[in-house]
Amino acid sequence: MDTQALAHRIRLDALHMVNRAKTSHIGSMFSMADVVAVLYGRILAKRPDHPTWRDRDRFILSKGHAGAVVYAALAATGYFDPRLLESYCRNGSVFCGHISHDVPGVEVSTGSLGHGLPIAAGMAYAARQDGAQHRVFTILSDGECDEGSNWEAVLFGAHHRLSNLVAIVDYNKIQSLASVAETLALEPFADKWRVFNWNVIEVDGHDHAALVAALDVTPVPNGRPTCVIAHTTKGKGVSFMENSVLWHYRTPQGEEFAAALRELEEAARA
Repeated sequence: MDTQALAHRIRLDALHMVNRAKTSHIGSMFSMADVVAVLYGRILAKRPDHPTWRDRDRFILSKGHAGAVVYAALAATGYFDPRLLESYCRNGSVFCGHISHDVPGVEVSTGSLGHGLPIAAGMAYAARQDGAQHRVFTILSDGECDEGSNWEAVLFGAHHRLSNLVAIVDYNKIQSLASVAETLALEPFADKWRVFNWNVIEVDGHDHAALVAALDVTPVPNGRPTCVIAHTTKGKGVSFMENSVLWHYRTPQGEEFAAALRELEEAARA
């Protein structure tokens, strides 16, 4: 699958969804759109016609507030009719603002930060105990790494040598109200994961070839879990949203929506 085209479609669908619903988190969605496109377009073992297929790779979106991007990826890869995305955040819809397991292809509902990696570590451990060969991937936000529960899971993953576990950090350097460095500094971030005995790969989170190389992990006996630190840009793809804390919560409406749509459509045609 053309992951670049998939990323363009994901961003466009997410923009429409957030605009219609008058919701937020578009900056957080755009920063991880390329990672999600590579996962669903190239990496994950999956069967859209059978979402609960036993041998599927598991994917957990820990930063659940950016769920619209995953809904868009699932629709684009055949899990359900893309027209269903129009019900995003409407009363009675399964397409909740924070990702919901009622949607085909979604493993776990998330939203309270700091839960995705512990869940993924448990899933990876269970797979090991069962002799299963699937992998478990999870995307965390950088601000979410302020949560202590993540570091318990980091310890657990390394102790049990869960080489079937891959944590991806969307390191866009901005959290809800300020920069990550200003709120609670993470650096030296990669070194923290290394001393916890994880395999660490740092990549440009918008470089699809680099992402494919980093995420195409083969579990090995007595190996280590992998952390992919994806250096990204908040609001990637729309110039006036990029690197702006404003677009964590702001809703794209009116001329701002029209301008964002023009930029994304022009990029898709380029």
